[in-house]
Amino acid sequence: MTVIDRIKTQLAAHPVLLFMKGTPDFPQCGFSATAVRALNAVGAKFDTVNIFEDPELREALKQYSNWPTYPQLYVRGELIGGADIIIEMHQSGELATLIGEATAQAS
Repeated sequence: MTVIDRIKTQLAAHPVLLFMKGTPDFPQCGFSATAVRALNAVGAKFDTVNIFEDPELREALKQYSNWPTYPQLYVRGELIGGADIIIEMHQSGELATLIGEATAQAS
């Protein structure tokens, strides 16, 4: 299985997926910590991938998403964006709505 196939498989398996530096309990950059806090604040049920555990995936995901930085939030397989976008969406209420719809459809 190619790394792109692995990315697609992960995206298909998880309605809300955050590719991040570290883990939710131990984020390894401020932007990843910010993204986790925003997701937790809206009560999101989300899965994560620690990009430090898979250097091949870390590089391939940048090409796949055409997004050069981490974290990267995907909802229903669609790239939402990084920490700045996640925070803006949280502040506007849009993040809670998006996450609610995604998890309702996954049930």
